[in-house]
Amino acid sequence: MRIGSSPCASCKLLRRRCAKDCIFAPYFPPDDPLKFAIVHKIFGASNVSKMLQEVSVEQRTDAVNSMVYEASARMRDPVYGCVGTISFLQNEVSRLEIQLGAAQAEILTLQMQQQQAPMTTTTQMDQDDQNLVIFSNVDSSNSFHTFQEMEDYYPLWT
Repeated sequence: MRIGSSPCASCKLLRRRCAKDCIFAPYFPPDDPLKFAIVHKIFGASNVSKMLQEVSVEQRTDAVNSMVYEASARMRDPVYGCVGTISFLQNEVSRLEIQLGAAQAEILTLQMQQQQAPMTTTTQMDQDDQNLVIFSNVDSSNSFHTFQEMEDYYPLWT
């Protein structure tokens, strides 16, 4: 056992003495026993020990984090584990990419409509100018005169 502290979570669970050079101690602290319990249940203490010994000291923290993640995923989904999570997230990304594409297409459509709107307005104004109705108050009868197609506008004023 390490001097002045309790045994690491793995040694507590395995009910053994925590040696000074315990490979588990730096990665499975005594205040987080669930972390090792999950990893132990999925991989076994012997396999975890072997995996940690094969990895360089600098990479062991990442290896332990990966094992904890995989073990947690296996507890949630015993068949697929983290592969199921990865597949779900890939499908979600694909679905969101489709939604994004649809939103971008809608934005492009609206932008094109806005760009064409001034042209349409101008074109319509030209037609309106051709069919310009001039109101004259030359005589007090408020008569009106058109340059073209007075019949199209006349029903509106009668």
